[in-house]
Amino acid sequence: MKRARENTIFRMLVSMTMLSALVAMSTGCAMFRISVKDRDPEKKSPLSASYDHSDLLEWGELVSKGIMKKQFPGNVKPRLVDMGIQNRTRSHLDMKALSDTITTKLLDNGKVRLVNAARRDDLLKEQGYQLANCTSVTRAKIGQQLGANYMLTGSLVEITHESGREIRVSKKKDVYYQLTVEVTDVTTGEIVMRHQEDRLRRSSKPIIGW
Repeated sequence: MKRARENTIFRMLVSMTMLSALVAMSTGCAMFRISVKDRDPEKKSPLSASYDHSDLLEWGELVSKGIMKKQFPGNVKPRLVDMGIQNRTRSHLDMKALSDTITTKLLDNGKVRLVNAARRDDLLKEQGYQLANCTSVTRAKIGQQLGANYMLTGSLVEITHESGREIRVSKKKDVYYQLTVEVTDVTTGEIVMRHQEDRLRRSSKPIIGW
């Protein structure tokens, strides 16, 4: 009697296991599928103490607002050329994305006009092609490109400090960044605007964990 009961329980367990396997197969093993969701990058918290997306968005906003609050000499709408922000850190960072964020916000605000220095060679090639292959009516006029009145430059520096070899349950890392952005008069070389942003962030990583 006892053995029959054990056999019955065993058969029930096998049936339940097979049923669970069939359900998992029929649903495509949903629990093991990759899940992808859109997140608002402006609301996403920093990923680490080092430079990340939050710095790109925040600094682009703060620097552009800082420049927009100031007045260019002569109260005119200047032509600005982006000459890039120097990366003076120990990491490989995309400074072009940062300067693009700043100049895009300035352009959208109507504060400046942008000269496309990054595509000068392409412009010359296109003008050369039109000069050789297009009619005088349809070709672009040669030598009509607008020069920039001001250039945007800058630099990003980094200072890192990590906790020493002490008895701790976590390892701390402080990373300080200083971003300096300048607007310089191309004719005179005078710096007409300078905006600076500082940031110190600490990360804490458990020494023992899983």
